[in-house]
Amino acid sequence: MEKRGIVVINFGSQYVQLIARRVREVGVFSEILHWDTPIEEIKKKNPYGIIFSGGPASVYSEGAPLPDRRIYDLGIPILGICYGLQVITHQLGGKVWKAEKQEFGRSTLEVLKEDPLFEGIPKTFDVWMSHADKVVDLPRGFKNLATSENSPYAVIVNDQKKIYGLQFHPEVVHTQYGTKIIENFVKNICKAPQNWKMGDFIEDKIEEIRKVVGRSKVIAALSGGVDSTVASVLVHRAIGDQLRCFFIDHGLLREGEREEVERNLRSLGLPLKVVDAGQIFLERLKGVEDPEEKRRIIGRTFIEVFEREAKNVEGAEFLLQGTLYPDVVESAGIKGSAKIKTHHNVGGLPEKMNLKLLEPFRELFKDEVREIGRILGVPEEILKRHPFPGPGLAVRILGEVNPEDLKLLRKADKIFIEELKKEGLYDKVWQAFAVLLPIRSVGVMGDVRTYGRVIALRAVESVDGMTADWARLPQDFLDKVARRITNEVRGISRVVYDISSKPPSTIEWE
Repeated sequence: MEKRGIVVINFGSQYVQLIARRVREVGVFSEILHWDTPIEEIKKKNPYGIIFSGGPASVYSEGAPLPDRRIYDLGIPILGICYGLQVITHQLGGKVWKAEKQEFGRSTLEVLKEDPLFEGIPKTFDVWMSHADKVVDLPRGFKNLATSENSPYAVIVNDQKKIYGLQFHPEVVHTQYGTKIIENFVKNICKAPQNWKMGDFIEDKIEEIRKVVGRSKVIAALSGGVDSTVASVLVHRAIGDQLRCFFIDHGLLREGEREEVERNLRSLGLPLKVVDAGQIFLERLKGVEDPEEKRRIIGRTFIEVFEREAKNVEGAEFLLQGTLYPDVVESAGIKGSAKIKTHHNVGGLPEKMNLKLLEPFRELFKDEVREIGRILGVPEEILKRHPFPGPGLAVRILGEVNPEDLKLLRKADKIFIEELKKEGLYDKVWQAFAVLLPIRSVGVMGDVRTYGRVIALRAVESVDGMTADWARLPQDFLDKVARRITNEVRGISRVVYDISSKPPSTIEWE
């Protein structure tokens, strides 16, 4: 039976996944639908409430994304956020126009009238704005609840239809009481019951896996990361030795990583086979410098090796993948979504494998998978591991990948990670790593001129990896790491620290 909850309508917001997460954080199921989802499909979901996300468009522009007008006649509470507020205003007869003064960043909201939406919230508090348009006339039946310096209609409501609009973003951490506002909407206005608990999810999913798989075999390609590891532990809990796990060492791992991953996976009791395929990967990467070509070669070779191993598993009918909800959304796995990037977990394996996909976490976010892992007894060492790219160190060596450069990068990266853990900084950053640059730099060691390679250190803070800010690591710490690398890694004469954020940069260099 399909779970009932809150539907989030996506108008192209970079924060849409954050809205869905905030709803789940108050214990209510949520899912994201594209703005042009047919009204009949929304009705079938029978949601307790609907949230309109923000978006980059202007409602008065040609081709602006607008939902079916019948959505306002469903008798379901609606909360519009930023562009969502403007959609409500525009479609119901109000007026939205370009603001003389745009409003981005922190602003102070002043609540004018009491309302269940503001229960337990003070009359004034800081909110996060991000808009170039604003409401200039309210639709009939609406009243104003709050104002800001540049938004006279910062919060509006139609009491009769329970339709709300916010000009600010309650889903971001910069808005004070933002989560409380979402909680008030979900609980006080939509009357949605708390139906989202990880313990219940695990029990339901185990039962579902047993029914779907039957007596067939399931194969999994494990990376040692959070998603694939927790998914394998869950499936193993459901079907035991009907699961077969493969860890393919493509020769592009960090120093000691193969041993660490193998030790961790075996400690969880998973039926594991380690495949040493490093030589074939390095041979095919020889002379290749283009980052996209490197990714394609690694992807094709990985599939080839995995296919070869999978054919030896008699009765294998399912392929286990740790696909998460953000992967589905970004890869246009939801009808109508704009494709951001193709994930290896979404349509990344060839059809000729003739295996059915088993994706137990397809409706979950990363933090929820970590919570499941804790309930299932997965060690924190695994759950707190930094993300590591599928192509491994190949995308952290700018230029051709060869054994000599892999050796340099592994040593430098190990020093960086060692020091982060020693100083208690590892768990405080989202991701940290070293990059080997394709340039040389003059240096002096022991009164002798050197002409060595350059290492760039990268550490970022993030919530979900979609946006990220560079980590303000202590200068003394960076000094220590740089001195260790130049002293201990022969061939490295200079260390730099990357202070670029995402956007405009990406987290990885390639």
